[in-house]
Amino acid sequence: MNAVKTDVIIPAYHPGEEFDKLLERLSTQKYPVNKIIVMNTEKKFWRENWEQKYPLVEVHHLTKQEFDHGATRRRGAELSDAEILIFMTQDALPADRNLVGNLVQAVAGNEKTGAAYARQLPKNDCGFLEKYTRSFNYPEQSCLKTEKDVETRGIKTYFCSNVCAAYDHRIYNEIGGFPEHAIFNEDMIYAGWMVKKGYAVAYAAEAKVYHSHNYSCNQQFHRNFDLGVSQAEHPEVFEGVPSEGEGVRLVKKSLSYLLKTGHIWMIPGLFFQSASKYAGYFLGKRYQKLPERLILFCTMSPEYWKKQK
Repeated sequence: MNAVKTDVIIPAYHPGEEFDKLLERLSTQKYPVNKIIVMNTEKKFWRENWEQKYPLVEVHHLTKQEFDHGATRRRGAELSDAEILIFMTQDALPADRNLVGNLVQAVAGNEKTGAAYARQLPKNDCGFLEKYTRSFNYPEQSCLKTEKDVETRGIKTYFCSNVCAAYDHRIYNEIGGFPEHAIFNEDMIYAGWMVKKGYAVAYAAEAKVYHSHNYSCNQQFHRNFDLGVSQAEHPEVFEGVPSEGEGVRLVKKSLSYLLKTGHIWMIPGLFFQSASKYAGYFLGKRYQKLPERLILFCTMSPEYWKKQK
């Protein structure tokens, strides 16, 4: 396959040493990266030497009030004329030098594939149960998902993660890009639009990044509240495709795994984590019926609601 012009776009906020490693690993990929477009929130947190140290970097600064999960990535895409756009988050690290090449192959190798997302491997500090969740959501086998898979895969048909995902720029423009305003979940909303237009989402298990979090119950609640809000705001994608079944399947599989491995003492933690996720999601899906004060208590994105007002 001839080299296809590829840009990497990364929203960043208060980037540190981990971000430096990300830039280093992107700069040494076997498949050539044209440029690394960084959408940096708050100029005061940016290290000027990064642009000298990594010549591929092109930084664009914005304020915290200007940041939006959808709009900021849209702006990044508008700054690129590359054929393939790879979106990443600042806390994802390429596992090897083949990440970019494997993502490009997954998208450019099939004219009906509009997006491909990478496998997320647990970091060294990842908790025992979260490691299992990684393997559940990001298995070893690659797959291609189209609209006909909704009957069997349900909500997972539209799953795509901007932690590390590549997009065909032509198809991206045809669909209309990410939503202009998104509290969260802009990748899955776009993937839903795209699949409904007849395109496919590829899961490229050969493309690997290290990325994981050890969220508390409180953090899971806030995160899933915003997830519920994002689905409620886009019934054209999510109506009639419930997420609860996939969540129940994960809980059952996790419980079985804890019993099988003898980690019985972790079962109460699984219960509280799962209850927190569901409570947040349940309220988020019904946010329109909630008073403003409760919404601001539940969300992890208060700036989003200020913009809405």
